[in-house]
Amino acid sequence: MAIRTIIKEGDPILRKVCRPVTEFGEKLWTVLDDMADTMRSADGVGLAGPQVSFLRRVVVIDVGDEHGLYELINPEITYRSEETQHVQEGCLSCPNRWGMTTRPMRIDFKAQDRNGNWYEVKGAEGLLAQAVCHELDHLEGKLFVDIVEEWLEPEEEQAK
Repeated sequence: MAIRTIIKEGDPILRKVCRPVTEFGEKLWTVLDDMADTMRSADGVGLAGPQVSFLRRVVVIDVGDEHGLYELINPEITYRSEETQHVQEGCLSCPNRWGMTTRPMRIDFKAQDRNGNWYEVKGAEGLLAQAVCHELDHLEGKLFVDIVEEWLEPEEEQAK
């Protein structure tokens, strides 16, 4: 396992649409393990493939709940609540930039695990819903800076 370099805003790789994962095995498992280590070492709650130069539909998320690490391969959001949450957001690829965004309060999603088995999560809410939406945006070449409604100054970020 290794800490990978996190690609920063301005690099064109972050604007590319990722391709589906079709091969499940050692190479993928190494990338997933490295992504989890990289995310944790950077104090993040999520990391998507393109942020570490891996242009496949792969995401890791850990919001610090009882579930622990989520590995999402070829993920899809299958439901978004009409009810929304106005949340503070940042990104490991956009250091020292914080802003307020609007995300669904609740979502359902499905994904494959590291072995290719499909699973579904229903009723993900709050930070998990926000993180899944944020990371899946990365897979489409979108960044949170594209949807920020209000930028926060560093001292405001501390207070939120």
